[in-house]
Amino acid sequence: MAHLEANVAVPEIPFDERVRLPAARTAVVVVDMQNDFAHPRGALFGEEAERAIPRIAEVVERARAAGARVVYTQDWHGEDDPEFAVWGEHARAGSWGAEIVDALAPHEGDEVIRKLRYDAFYGTPLDHRLRVLGIEELVIVGTVANICVLHTAGSAALRHYGVTLVEDAVGALDPFDQAATLRQLTFLYRGRVTRAEGLSFDAS
Repeated sequence: MAHLEANVAVPEIPFDERVRLPAARTAVVVVDMQNDFAHPRGALFGEEAERAIPRIAEVVERARAAGARVVYTQDWHGEDDPEFAVWGEHARAGSWGAEIVDALAPHEGDEVIRKLRYDAFYGTPLDHRLRVLGIEELVIVGTVANICVLHTAGSAALRHYGVTLVEDAVGALDPFDQAATLRQLTFLYRGRVTRAEGLSFDAS
């Protein structure tokens, strides 16, 4: 098959300058901010994931201060995981690479969900924990935009959570992947897109 070269126009993506959410019913989901993805020595390091760390920290700090929940996901793979054939070895269970980067280390009371695949809901207790906590709104930050971030955000929307993606707190492998993620989130899943500075929480 011949390679198709084309200039692809990005459709206009809705953007919310301000998003205010009820802290008691909101969780910030920090997707896969692990050493293998966000540390320069990581197996699948992405510069944009590292760049997003200060914005993620800002969102998480604001959420905690208002009483919103914070949930971390960890890619967590055992021996001979099929994903290694696609991406190479990464986020091996119990390894340094699988640990969350120090700058975003979970606090006591935060939830940590270890996941098997891109979607943080697949084969994990995430949905159960969110329901138990009375969560209705999710704020998604982390990496990688069009892979684990988008699959998790889409799965959340299909479970009828409200979804907000903080674009400057999300790492992508390239601008096309970032644009595709925002398009899918807003068009297909009817989610919201904002920036860290525009996100706030009504305190519990």
